[in-house]
Formats: sequence, C-alpha cells, structure tokens
Amino acid sequence: MTESPTRILVTADRIQSRIRELGAAIDKDYPNGVLLVAILKGACFFLADLARAITRPVRIDFIGISSYGKSKTSSGEVKLTKDLDSAIDGLDVLVVEDIIDSGITLSYLVSVLEQRKPRSLRIVALLDKPDRRVRPVDVAYVGFQIPDEFVVGYGLDYAESYRNLADICVLEVPPGPVVR
Repeated sequence: MTESPTRILVTADRIQSRIRELGAAIDKDYPNGVLLVAILKGACFFLADLARAITRPVRIDFIGISSYGKSKTSSGEVKLTKDLDSAIDGLDVLVVEDIIDSGITLSYLVSVLEQRKPRSLRIVALLDKPDRRVRPVDVAYVGFQIPDEFVVGYGLDYAESYRNLADICVLEVPPGPVVR
C-alpha cells in the first residue's frame, strides 16, 4: 500500500474521554438498559468501548449493511449483509455506527428496523460528517463532527487496513476506485 495516514484527527485519549461522556448520557436516557445494535464491521471498536462505558444493563447484536461497494463514496444502493440474531419488538434499541456521511445507509436501516416495532430506536455515532449528508438522519448521540476528509483508524478502514489504529487519522488516497 502506498497510502499512509497523514495526520491524527482525533487522538485515542479524546476518543475514550468522549465515549465515557456518551455512556453517561445513555445511562440517563435508558435507566432500564438498552439493546446496542452495531453496524459491522467498523463500529465494533466503538461498540466494545461504549458498552463498557454504559453502567445500565446492555444487550448486544450486530447487523451488516453496506452502500459503498468498491468506492469511498456511497453507491446509493443499500444491501443487508447480515441480519440481527434476535427480535427487537418492544425493546429500546440504540444503533451504534462508526461514521455517518451521506445518511443513505442509516436512513435505509432505520426504516427496516422501525418495521420490527422496537419501543424506541435511536442512533449513536462516533463520527459525523454533516457536510456529506444526502438524506436526513436523526442522530441522538454524536462523538465528534468532522470535516469531509477520508479517515481511518479505530475501526474505520481503507481496503480492510488501518482498523487497528488507536487514533482516527486522515488518509490521503490517490484518485481512482477505493475499497471501503
């Protein structure tokens, strides 16, 4: 790979501090606990730390969904790649996402999950790129708003690499097709 992170955008320490704040806010809003539904694969790192920051009862499930294909921008075509393992009807559900940019994937996912009749359905995202929004998404909890730059680390990847970086870093990507 000729690409390499060019600079740190959010340090590991800032990430962990903000996750503790999000956990405290979620504790207040869900005194009886919550089901965390992480979107694979990128949200796994965020999910693990967020679940530990929440002191109320937590259940965890995973869903796989994609609108990127082989590009670093959304294709607009959304597909479910892995469904939930259990029913969510009557439950308080918090969708855990690593990054929101176009909103295409999340708006689709919210409509799918609402049909399953949860008691409540909200979103927590580590990163938000509001300048990239194509479809509106109501995000209850946001870790950081970031500029429209391609980022990797802390679960975010470029061609399945860089997920293991502790910091969130900007990656300069050469022009052409990119696998996200």
